Amino acid sequence: MNEIIVYSTAGSFELARQISTALVEEREAACVNIVPGVTSMYRWEGKICEDGEFLLVIKTTAERFEAVRSRILQLHTYQVPEVIATPIAAGDPRYLDWLRGSVADRDPGQ
Repeated sequence: MNEIIVYSTAGSFELARQISTALVEEREAACVNIVPGVTSMYRWEGKICEDGEFLLVIKTTAERFEAVRSRILQLHTYQVPEVIATPIAAGDPRYLDWLRGSVADRDPGQ
């Protein structure tokens, strides 16, 4: 598997928590960090906008990216939510093993 970090943002803590909980419960992500206090500057519909947001740092695998992307798009309130991924070039082997195990398919009883 190829471990990745997916980044997204949310306009409220409630939405960030809802997305994070769904991804972890559904084994699409091993862990999601919710980082408060992010200020985003961006162009939208011809205007420069500035908004406070919550950054989601989502640890998963490349094999799970499409499921993560789909779930974020399903739950998100933004018309065009951020969903971008970067590879994890290196990491502690124990952490990466845990990450892979956390998103692995499990028997229904587990």
